[in-house]
Amino acid sequence: MMKITVDDVLRTKLHNLDSPLELCDERGRVLGHFTPAVDHAMYEGVQSPTSEQELRRRSQQGGGRSLTEILGDLQRRE
Repeated sequence: MMKITVDDVLRTKLHNLDSPLELCDERGRVLGHFTPAVDHAMYEGVQSPTSEQELRRRSQQGGGRSLTEILGDLQRRE
């Protein structure tokens, strides 16, 4: 993969690269899409409201519906 260094001027033109954006040429033709890298630091110190014990219980419980059942329901709604 090619790597490009973005200077401050380009970063400003690209709205600080803090949200997904679409890159287009002068004619409006879409060249590609940019998705910013995830900043994992923003999740530091965040705790799940669900306990580890509850998460383990849920993963062992199983259940739910099969994909076939879900797709069947969706087809009946059309």
